[in-house]
Amino acid sequence: MSATLDFRNTNALWGSVLVETLARCGVREAVVSPGSRSTPLTIALARHPQIEAVPVLDERSAAFFALGLAKQHRRPVVLLCTSGTAGANYFPAVIEAQESNVPLLVITADRPPEMRDCASGQTIDQQRLFGGHANFYHELAVPEPRLDRLAYLRQTIAHAVMRTQSPAAGPVHLNAPFRDPLPPIEDASVRALAGQIGDDFFAHLDRPAPVGAATMAWAAPMTGRGVIVAGPAHVADPAIYAQKVSALATMLCWPVLADALSPVRSQLAAADIVTCYDAILREPQVAKRLRPEAVLCLGGWPTSKVLRGWLETSGAEVLLVATSAANRDALHGRARQIIADVESLAVTGRRADDAGYRAAWQQAEVRARSQFDVVLEKEKALFEPKACWLLAQHLPKNTPVFVASSMPVRDVEYFWPATKRQQAVYFNRGANGIDGTLSTALGIAHGNRPAVLLTGDLALLHDANGFLLRPKLRGSLTIVLINNAGGGIFEHLPVAQFDPPFEEFFATPQAVDFAKLCAAHDVEHVLIRGWPEFSKLIATLPEQGIRVLELRTDRKHDAARRKQLLADAAEPVRG
Repeated sequence: MSATLDFRNTNALWGSVLVETLARCGVREAVVSPGSRSTPLTIALARHPQIEAVPVLDERSAAFFALGLAKQHRRPVVLLCTSGTAGANYFPAVIEAQESNVPLLVITADRPPEMRDCASGQTIDQQRLFGGHANFYHELAVPEPRLDRLAYLRQTIAHAVMRTQSPAAGPVHLNAPFRDPLPPIEDASVRALAGQIGDDFFAHLDRPAPVGAATMAWAAPMTGRGVIVAGPAHVADPAIYAQKVSALATMLCWPVLADALSPVRSQLAAADIVTCYDAILREPQVAKRLRPEAVLCLGGWPTSKVLRGWLETSGAEVLLVATSAANRDALHGRARQIIADVESLAVTGRRADDAGYRAAWQQAEVRARSQFDVVLEKEKALFEPKACWLLAQHLPKNTPVFVASSMPVRDVEYFWPATKRQQAVYFNRGANGIDGTLSTALGIAHGNRPAVLLTGDLALLHDANGFLLRPKLRGSLTIVLINNAGGGIFEHLPVAQFDPPFEEFFATPQAVDFAKLCAAHDVEHVLIRGWPEFSKLIATLPEQGIRVLELRTDRKHDAARRKQLLADAAEPVRG
């Protein structure tokens, strides 16, 4: 009999069998939202020695914290809540998990069937609550103290864990009804089952089936005018991934355009990749001269709208390599898709080298990067793009970095250079929203190396309840806060010229005192006065706690400067 099983009553036994099955299937983390109906599972998770259960008050924050943990560990994380609207607050993170292939096992506790549709408190229709955004849905049976029902539970939970990872990673939803009594009040009749559940009840779960990636062959077109687009990707081993991309580039004789959210940007030398393509391709004549005949896209489509537009109009043959079977061709071009890991891709066929084409890309890269470096090196004012440029150079090697959506991810895309400093870059780019920015970053930081979050003010405020996680955090998170009093990305959109209503309804200015917000949560706050201070603070990260480094910038001024800097970087490549 497993020592983790709880025979005090039916619900206690049901919950402990469920949680022991999770543990045998490799689950090591659970995020628990407080509530009553989920009591049997909360107690079982809290007492299991192999599972770290973290209570988080706000359900939306809890869901994104679990998402961050799953991103960090690349394994399923359990997310548990009570009945009613609690599970609805998980929806944004469930969508992100589905869009970005992150394994989450969401368990929503529920009233039993006889208490539904009769105005019973805290009861809503939870059937298929997340619709098509779950890999798999099942409502568990109401607990019964019977061996055959426990065997059903064991098999169903093992299957649910498997479905979070196969055939593609993503969220799974289990709805779990419980009758009273919810706490483990003693029921002597359940004790009789203790002698019927031996060690062999779970033994087969300790031997997971081996998973191996099959080699996928691609007959590459014989052209030297091809490019490899290394798009956003979370991978198990960034170094091996980057080596594979480098090997593909050597074999094909094609340049590598490395998205800032690809491991390639922080693993390969500057001479081996192109990082300034967004600026380079803004010059129409250069974009035309560099037009490819073939494209190999690895991972997701790139962040850069300029690059995507250039690919769309090129008419090139495109091969998409992705681990998901979902349609990844947002450009609707001449694209084929291979469902495979990049590491398992084998290229066949003859190669056709075009040294002039590769040289043109590299020359354009050197000129544009030099323009960026010269301008940003001289910049004394707190200009937003310089923050990510300095982070790339001064952060300790192997630092986990979470990049918020909207303007921060675009500044990283534009200005983060190739460094070979092996920073692990994380992001929520499945649905591209700002939901759960702080909570996801805390999930990345929990139990990890000292981590960094680069965010704007609105994204941080949108998830300010994430600060409630501070007492639970094992490790540290340094938040680089670009406070430009509003939504800076909207300054780059055509709607910016229509004011009113632009400033109030799109830029949505805020006047929060972040020092006071941090003080309310016992979080360290530093108002950055200059770049030397900033560089010093990011070079050595604290071992524990949350620290906010606030940079107050001028949103409109920086938007104009950013546009000019990108235009100036494109100018020298015309020749």
